[in-house]
Amino acid sequence: MKKYDVFGVGNALVDIIAFIDPNFLTKQKIDKGIMTLVDETRQGRILADLSEVKKELRSGGSAANTMIAIANSGGTCCYTGKVTKDTYGEFYKKDMEEAGVFFETTPDANGHTGTCVVLTTPDAERTMLTSLGISTSLTPEDIDIERLKASQYVYVEGYLWDGDSTKKASELTMNSAKANNVKVAFTYSDPFCVNRSRDEFIRLTKDYVDVVFCNTEEGLALSGKKDPAEAVAYIGTLSPMVFMTAGKEGAYVVENGKVELVPGFPVKPIDTTGAGDAFAAGVLYGLTHGFSPKKAARWGNYVASRIVQEVGPRLSVRLMGRQDEILQGFKD
Repeated sequence: MKKYDVFGVGNALVDIIAFIDPNFLTKQKIDKGIMTLVDETRQGRILADLSEVKKELRSGGSAANTMIAIANSGGTCCYTGKVTKDTYGEFYKKDMEEAGVFFETTPDANGHTGTCVVLTTPDAERTMLTSLGISTSLTPEDIDIERLKASQYVYVEGYLWDGDSTKKASELTMNSAKANNVKVAFTYSDPFCVNRSRDEFIRLTKDYVDVVFCNTEEGLALSGKKDPAEAVAYIGTLSPMVFMTAGKEGAYVVENGKVELVPGFPVKPIDTTGAGDAFAAGVLYGLTHGFSPKKAARWGNYVASRIVQEVGPRLSVRLMGRQDEILQGFKD
């Protein structure tokens, strides 16, 4: 029996979460609703202008959010990312472990821990300004192959394709997983990641990936299609299993070429931060605990529906042991 359900690899970032008026984005000339990479100076200026706004800190990064939500559902997971020996780095490790995730890293004495300023407007849309810091120095040497072997799945985020060393660490993770009969799950992360690395993402999906995660925008960007159902069907020709979120409609599931739409849980969102990460967590929990793909997607939809009713990417309620109650009556 495997020790871990999922072995996650991603950019280790401390999320700095703030609710703002939409005019703040206009004044700062920030593109709404996407993730933008910024340098430390630019991020510092923005934080200075937010000095009077209440902020919350969370250990984060896309894959880290997923690992935390898996642990919340009752799963076991470990996470590999890079932080430094600074205040944010110390906070990151402690916060991850308190959330139930084994966090392994070799702290670096140089540079600064990566941070992501998450700006949420009243319409629940989130805009992210990320200073990657030391997270981009993750290397193949940071990957613990023995822990990887002890996992059912590895989960790799597409954001890692922005750096040469992080890309190499990701490919080593996928190669090692394939060599040791560990399934590979990959998230396309963001439309800009897809647009920048489309050919590589297609190659990776064909060569390594057992389970793809994406949202509709990412699916359309990768496939070149205009219809969501056609997009997810195309991705299903590259990988045996695909999960594509479709907002309030739920999520598309493709298994061996068959496309189905699994309904979601209607809620009024207050903050969409981490919704896709939470969905992936629910699905991965399900797949590692004997759920069918459709049932796993239904649980993923539920976890995502709960996260969008929270401030930030962390659930305030425990979902462990509630699967039977929530999924009662759902038919595969």
